[in-house]
Amino acid sequence: MQEVYGIAAFRSRQQVLMLESALRRQGLSVGVITTPRDVALGCGLSVRFQMQDLEKVRRAVAAQRPTNLVGIYQVNASVSGRGRLTPLGSYSGS
Repeated sequence: MQEVYGIAAFRSRQQVLMLESALRRQGLSVGVITTPRDVALGCGLSVRFQMQDLEKVRRAVAAQRPTNLVGIYQVNASVSGRGRLTPLGSYSGS
C-alpha cells in the first residue's frame, strides 16, 4: 500500500510557515513535516499537502514569490519505508 502526497520544500523555515499559513487560510488540509532525505537542500522542513490541491499550492507559492523554494514534489511513500520522490516543478521567483 502506498501513500501519495505533495510537499513544497524551502531553504527557509520562515517560508515554510508562511506557505502553511496561507494554505490553511484557504481551507486546505496541510501540515509541516520533516523534508525527505532525497531533497538534499533545504531547511529540513516542508509543507505537506494533498495532491488534489497541487494547483492551489502552486498559485499560493507564485503569490508569495519566494526566492528560496527548493521545489515541489510528489511523494509516493510505501509501508516498508521506501518511497519515491518526483519533482513537480519549482518557482524561480523572478
